[in-house]
Amino acid sequence: MNIFDKPFTVNHGAIPFDKITNADFEPAIEEALNRHNDEIKQIIDNPEAPSFQNTVVALERAGSMLSRVLGVFYPWLSANANDELLAISERVMPKLTSHFNEITLNEKLWNRVRSVHENFNPEEHDTEDAMLLKRTRDAFINSGAALPADKKEAYKKLSNELAQLSLKFEQNTLKEMARIEVWLTADDLEGLPESAIEAASMAAKAKGREGEYLITLRAPSYQPFMKYSSRRDLREKLYMLYNTQCTQGEFSNCDIIQQIANKRLEIARILGFDCYADYHLKDMMAEKQENVFNMFTQLQDAYRPALDKEMRELRDFARQTEGDDYEIKPWDYSYYANLLKNKKFNFNDEQLRPYFELNNVIRGVFGLATRLYGLTFVPNQEAPVFHPDMLVYDVLDRNKQFLGMLYTDFFPRETKQSGAWMTGFRDQYVDERNHDVRPLVSLTMNFTKPTESKPSLLTLNEVRTFLHEFGHALHGLLSRCRYASLSGTSVERDFVEMPSQFNENYLFQAEYLNSFARHYITGEPIPKDLLSMVIKSSQFGVAYACFRQLSFGRIDMAWHTLTQPFHGDVFAFENEAASPVRVFAPIEGCAMSPQFGHIFSGGYAAGYYGYKWAEMIEADAFQQFLDQGIFNPETAQRLEQNILTRGGSEHPMTLYRRFRGSDPTIRALLIRDGLLPSPSDNRCQSE
Repeated sequence: MNIFDKPFTVNHGAIPFDKITNADFEPAIEEALNRHNDEIKQIIDNPEAPSFQNTVVALERAGSMLSRVLGVFYPWLSANANDELLAISERVMPKLTSHFNEITLNEKLWNRVRSVHENFNPEEHDTEDAMLLKRTRDAFINSGAALPADKKEAYKKLSNELAQLSLKFEQNTLKEMARIEVWLTADDLEGLPESAIEAASMAAKAKGREGEYLITLRAPSYQPFMKYSSRRDLREKLYMLYNTQCTQGEFSNCDIIQQIANKRLEIARILGFDCYADYHLKDMMAEKQENVFNMFTQLQDAYRPALDKEMRELRDFARQTEGDDYEIKPWDYSYYANLLKNKKFNFNDEQLRPYFELNNVIRGVFGLATRLYGLTFVPNQEAPVFHPDMLVYDVLDRNKQFLGMLYTDFFPRETKQSGAWMTGFRDQYVDERNHDVRPLVSLTMNFTKPTESKPSLLTLNEVRTFLHEFGHALHGLLSRCRYASLSGTSVERDFVEMPSQFNENYLFQAEYLNSFARHYITGEPIPKDLLSMVIKSSQFGVAYACFRQLSFGRIDMAWHTLTQPFHGDVFAFENEAASPVRVFAPIEGCAMSPQFGHIFSGGYAAGYYGYKWAEMIEADAFQQFLDQGIFNPETAQRLEQNILTRGGSEHPMTLYRRFRGSDPTIRALLIRDGLLPSPSDNRCQSE
């Protein structure tokens, strides 16, 4: 019997990582595929007339073993990969793609789903049933179920090839980042704070090179160097290494991204669309290209004057020390922006690190959910983990009932992808016995590691990242849906970031920061003057940050609004796409696309705009809290009941209107970023 053969029952269904080996995955996936095929056959061969229960719900519940295996395999692969796991992923990917294609392209199964849709009586079902039917039908149509036989085969072939290309893209980015190392001596450390120097020394010692210093492209290493190093030559070197990742050599993704874009275009055409963006957006909140580009234009117009002012001020500041002919390059931005911010607000981020010791931050982030939603987080020492860095918590609701489990994994390692993300080992749903199966949620980060002399002390931005991902986790943990495919974060891609970005607002609220930010040695809170400056600094560089996000969104949309196959120059194409929102002149050899995992391997194709779309919505939502109190229990309860518990069970705009009473507008975002006057002074109070 394979360990994945039956549901895990010990300790609320915790994953028995201590009993799972790499060798378990492949046979478990093979068996799970066979079982899923049998379950699909039973649905197709059912002699009864197709009904919502015997077809749509049965289809939803089929494949439970496969969900159980893949729910462990892919999070494990992204956070603790080795050559064996990577090889397994290469072997099983085409089988999985083919398997799901066979299901959605099965004519008999499609006929049953279509029959249910044609005979569906909304008065006999609630909105969640209606959404499940819509999602199920759309999934079949989007996967080519309604196509003639020849086009079905073409679709199947393209989707198999696309899955392999996306996997190769992801593996190349992982291997490339792990490969690049910059070795420094003590003479190269000018400007770096003690924390960055100690981390670089530890990284070198781990490689057996005592007395040297190692800088990598992982965020806790790369970002402090670019921010603090006064060595312009080394900043340029690091910048070029970072921004030329996967552009050449063994791990180049340049050809792969062209193939991915072209195959997505072919799929869109087969399904009757002019481009991939049209195919993808029809099921999003934005609905069509026009609405996405209208948002881009609104933001560009609103933030352009502020950007010009920011960059002019930054240039003049740099010229005070570097001379009147000094021109800021991309590798200079973080360095001079940090110096200017320090001068304007009389503090630097290193002053804040001692107040953000990881254990205190954990208490603070969890405490936000306690204060808003009544949740309790209890350490679970019994739950197995797949790496010693992981911590596990049982999460209880306001009535002290079990709500779910939260796994955290905070520190970088060579086997972990860069960045930060939330995922689930098991989604929430209600089973056939009417038992509410609670979720197992995972948060994976790449935070500053403890050193030989200090615990893990986070930057302000790392605390923001924690709050962001924790917002996703709450969306998963608070879910109260019947169907797994609609629960938690299973919402439209341009809405999924709303709960996570909403949480970030609390980072610049004094009442919240004072609840947990304590000096790790003295236990003192952040001094009032420093706290006031931190809050006032929240609008520093907002225009640059906006244009940076817009450039990523435009690059994404450029690749996915292609109406003809692309066989040109990747660098020129990307430069042209980003030109309306470019801050710096293009640097030869640099490109974002070859390492842009969000859109080429991460599910955000024609969807990266969603970060700004969701930001508009969450700013509007938080304005309600600013107006009524940032911890107002009634407002928090409305957010919880109307959005966080509902998953994708209704259209997100319906859920949002129910919470807010109106549609979101861009106004609250402009107020928050200082581009419009605030109706009140509440966000800048230090008490």
